[in-house]
Amino acid sequence: MNLALWLERVGLSHGDRPALGLGRRAVRNYAEVAGRVARLAGALRQRCGLEPGDRVAIVAKNSPDYLELMYAIWHAGLAAVPANAKLHGRELAYILEHSGARVCFASHGLDSEIAPHAPATLERLITIGSAEYEALLAADPIAVWPRQGDDLAWLFYTSGTTGRPKGAMLTHGVLAAASYAYAAEVEPIAPGDALLHAAPMSHGSGVYMMATVARLGINVTPEASSFDAEEVLRLFEAWPQTSMFAAPTMIKRLVECRAESNPDNIRTIIWGGAPMYVADALRAIERFGPRFAQIYGQGEVPMTITTLSKQDIADREHPRWAERLGSAGRAYACAEVMIADGDDRALAGGEAGEVLCRGDAVMAGYWRNPEASAATLKDGWLHTGDIGAFDADGYLTLKDRSKDVIISGGSNIYPREVEEVLLEHARVREVSVIGRPDPEWGEVVVAYVVGEAERSELDALCLNGIARFKRPKEYVFVESLPKNNYGKILKTELRERDLQQHKR
Repeated sequence: MNLALWLERVGLSHGDRPALGLGRRAVRNYAEVAGRVARLAGALRQRCGLEPGDRVAIVAKNSPDYLELMYAIWHAGLAAVPANAKLHGRELAYILEHSGARVCFASHGLDSEIAPHAPATLERLITIGSAEYEALLAADPIAVWPRQGDDLAWLFYTSGTTGRPKGAMLTHGVLAAASYAYAAEVEPIAPGDALLHAAPMSHGSGVYMMATVARLGINVTPEASSFDAEEVLRLFEAWPQTSMFAAPTMIKRLVECRAESNPDNIRTIIWGGAPMYVADALRAIERFGPRFAQIYGQGEVPMTITTLSKQDIADREHPRWAERLGSAGRAYACAEVMIADGDDRALAGGEAGEVLCRGDAVMAGYWRNPEASAATLKDGWLHTGDIGAFDADGYLTLKDRSKDVIISGGSNIYPREVEEVLLEHARVREVSVIGRPDPEWGEVVVAYVVGEAERSELDALCLNGIARFKRPKEYVFVESLPKNNYGKILKTELRERDLQQHKR
């Protein structure tokens, strides 16, 4: 079933209800949104010449237009390719070419970032809000194009240890299952409840917009183009019964913000994207009360592996409350989760191993990458690459990551892609990038370099090749890197050495 039917139905039955908010005000009701979506879908098919199954990219900052574009793409029977707006033009070019996107919608400013790197496969680059964009809204509306549950809806670009982005194929059925799980186990939604998109709609926050539409909620975007803790607290006042998905770094900034707010207006703040220190969770609960929930998931199974419910976080009288607060919660009802050894054999409770998952919310595979699909979905189980253990009550605690991914401020940073850029410098002989624990960001990027390059030169190289947030916060120049007998760099040893040196 096409997800766009959810919007079409509420547009017919409750068209006068507010659907989209910008800042402190409602900007469009459900009838208006459904009408605009049907016309945009008509333009994509009739004026852009797209066929069912074609991909359409969105490189944009959060705005009311973001939701309309996603639904218009689905309405027309196409697949959406939302990309991280923080990426460098070269990185975006790879996603555009790899996905085969024929059309890309971009925010003003991001269009000029994309244009010099646009691949030949991209036929149209349309700036959101431009005259060209507005003209699309004058097209004749079309009916929702029939889709099956296993038809592609969202290409969710993530990355592996190689640093090359991979497109997780999220079908209409996968996104529907994730939406049902969210509404049933994380956040029951009543008509008029608001979802505040302060985190990128291209990732975790956007996954929750479908359930909000289905339940007649209001999708609200801030006016600021980047996260502003003071604005978010003001918006909690403007939109009673507001929920928000946030990375732990965002929650920490909300706690530290001195602006006054009434926590009674907050329905739920859901954290995910990275673990939160228990001490930080306690400070957040102290300021805002027991209004938090946690989710654990990946792009390959959109936010739907385990959840630590608001009820669990509020239950301070439980004898193992503190332990549970440090866990990732229990498996969703729609997910089967197993801890396995290196041979994919189930381990007993308390034993640490790789987290495997299967269920209706797991991706169909990686776009144009059968080898990675087979390895990740071996024997029908999604292999997460994360190490965890279940306790006797079925609560999952994440121990480590088997991959070398760095999670900084809720964003994944893959060392290999940073290393490849640094190695472009003629005076860099070897480099190894690791994550250093950081109380504010979770981790920060540190590059160990063998060579004579200047720090300023390495910074300039990174700024020219990768997104700013991936740039190392520190360069450590060394004579050599620790290696095994086969010449492989020992990142575990390097991380331990870095931790000891940083403490000193």
